[in-house]
Amino acid sequence: MNAKIKYQFSAETWQHPSPGGWYFISLPTTIATEIRTGLQSEEEGWGRLKAVAKTGKTEWKTAIWFDTKMKTYLLPLKAEIRKKERIIVGKKLQITLWL
Repeated sequence: MNAKIKYQFSAETWQHPSPGGWYFISLPTTIATEIRTGLQSEEEGWGRLKAVAKTGKTEWKTAIWFDTKMKTYLLPLKAEIRKKERIIVGKKLQITLWL
């Protein structure tokens, strides 16, 4: 994929209910549908798409994953990112995502 497609949205942080569960941002379904329609052929295993994400002053290389139950992509938030941006469960974040 040559061109980077930019998406901007806001969403609340949530944590998977398993012990020590990961923290995520769910992409809005309208954006997820657009991405899935246009880029599904680019997905790697388990619906993974490489991405660059930014919130606040922090930008990082990551991937989004398609969750078939939730019918949207999930953006994982590593501990390092949460610490830098003081992210807690329920915090609404402004996200910029490049695919």
